Amino acid sequence: MVLNKDTAKKSAELLLQINAIKLELENPFTWASGWKSPIYCDNRIILSYPLIRNYIREEMGKQVENLFGKPDVIAGVATGAIGIGMLVAEYLGLPFIYVRPEAKAHGRQNQIEGKLEANQNVVVIEDLISTGKSSLNAVDALRAHDANIKGMLAIFSYGFDVADQNFAKKNIELHTLSSYDYLIEQAAETGHIKEAQLNTLKDWKKNPSAWKP
Repeated sequence: MVLNKDTAKKSAELLLQINAIKLELENPFTWASGWKSPIYCDNRIILSYPLIRNYIREEMGKQVENLFGKPDVIAGVATGAIGIGMLVAEYLGLPFIYVRPEAKAHGRQNQIEGKLEANQNVVVIEDLISTGKSSLNAVDALRAHDANIKGMLAIFSYGFDVADQNFAKKNIELHTLSSYDYLIEQAAETGHIKEAQLNTLKDWKKNPSAWKP
């Protein structure tokens, strides 16, 4: 759920400006899932732009407090949300941990890196939500360590129904700074795409797994 329309539009415009979000309607991207997509989002590039990363950090920090109060710990999902999660934790003056997709096969064999005590309140930070599978895998790992998950905040979501269903099953409250609908609206308003391309992008979201260029 996006809470603030102005923040959603500004965040989308900043991501477009630095090519964190790329639109390729004629030569679509292929996701790891095998889906063909006219859009690719790599929010890690935010870290290379100090003014933009500070804006994202502050907006996420404020929303964490407004939505969930001040948790005991901020957790980032590896690898995409480690950097931004640490920035949010720094802004709030809180401890930071991060969660790997799976436990390491060597050393201490940790899946969670950093100090986490039982029953601590945790807010999870993500850079991107597609189906929500990897994000919720991190939630499962944290719950296995007796963490109390207050909710999750991400920079961007594609807004797929399957993600809403997955988060509902896990009883996790999800909020994002911006979303796909705000992105394509902003891209059209600012001339990043034409009206015909806007229609293609809307069609893709209706059934992304079966979409063909």
